[in-house]
Amino acid sequence: MKVYFDSVGCRLNQAEIEKMALDFRAAGHQIVDSLVQADLVVVNTCAVTAAAASDSRQKIRQANHAGVPNIVVTGCWATLAPEDAKKLSGVSSVIVNMDKEQLAARILGEHPDPFELEPLERKPLPGVHRRTRAFIKVQDGCNNYCTFCVTRLARGRSISVQKEVVLNEVLSAEKGGAKEIVLSGVQLGSWGSDLSNGECLTDLISFLLNETKIGRIRLSSIEPWDLDELFFDLWENPRLCKHFHLPLQSGSKATLQRMGRQITPTKFADLVTMIRTKIPEAAITTDIIVGFPGETTGEFEENTAFVREMQFASGHVFKYSAREGTAAAKLPNKINGKEARERSQVMRAILAESESVYRQKFLDRNMTVLWESVSFLDAKGWRVHGWTDNYLPVSSWSERDLWNTMSCVQLKKINGDSLEGEILE
Repeated sequence: MKVYFDSVGCRLNQAEIEKMALDFRAAGHQIVDSLVQADLVVVNTCAVTAAAASDSRQKIRQANHAGVPNIVVTGCWATLAPEDAKKLSGVSSVIVNMDKEQLAARILGEHPDPFELEPLERKPLPGVHRRTRAFIKVQDGCNNYCTFCVTRLARGRSISVQKEVVLNEVLSAEKGGAKEIVLSGVQLGSWGSDLSNGECLTDLISFLLNETKIGRIRLSSIEPWDLDELFFDLWENPRLCKHFHLPLQSGSKATLQRMGRQITPTKFADLVTMIRTKIPEAAITTDIIVGFPGETTGEFEENTAFVREMQFASGHVFKYSAREGTAAAKLPNKINGKEARERSQVMRAILAESESVYRQKFLDRNMTVLWESVSFLDAKGWRVHGWTDNYLPVSSWSERDLWNTMSCVQLKKINGDSLEGEILE
């Protein structure tokens, strides 16, 4: 059988479809790079915003329009609205998050003894999801009660993946040729909190550094609490990527309180200072929500002032999206759409300015780039695109295909959304 995977949303969703693909391959099935080739499509959905839920439904409709005979839907939107998912044309099965680990076995009706299977290397998914980086799921669920978020409803409480299981996943990725892994989770910093041995994320990362040779270890989004100096001391090891995505959500203390966030602007600023003291060139990126219910003009001004002060390397801005079942959906003093859009534009401009300042610091520097995508254009050769360890996007020309290789690159100029570089070796 030929299987195509599609996904909307976070890096955890990406990690999950990579693992599902491995399960299908282990059972003897082929992973394909387009809908038209597929006998089966698996769509891993998202519900973090109304737009993400809409995109998830669109993915399902695209598979149906392509004539795929068997469409399986899983993920957060499917978990929160399983009956709605079942009603979409072409959907043959809905598998909620709690059963996602057994998705391949449920669809195939097979429960093979893992000891009877030959271990397979983890390979990049073909097509649009083809990545040099391997996304490794180390944690699921969340113990927070952020008032705007449906993730806890969709995924439940925090559950850690045993470190031996994580190690096997990393070794599988390494065997498959991956040069970089991304440790992914919903509440990544809570890894170990449900385990009886008292270990934490610091212990997991130390374990992986000791037991593997993978060139780069990157973290996905991590909440800005439960992180101490011992954790950041790990970055003395150059294999750890100097990039921290710390969702702030708001720079206003009052707004953060209504959001139910376990952080204040002061504590967040202290954390940023600690990171920049220990890891001076680290990229610190963030997520910001504007137009949250009750966000006064004064609170928005506090928000913008704080974001300017933090000088983020980049960030995502979201207009507040009410999600059914969350506490924030019942809050009074909603912000009208026009005002929310205007605030979004202001915040995006602030982040674009600080992003430019951060990138300017690395011009004329030599940086190591892992090439993520390549395309052959003309007599000039290959156009290659990749990332530095501190998540600077870099493009260059090459005489050969450099996909999934690392090069020393001199960063010459800012060119649109990336930096233009000259390959030195």
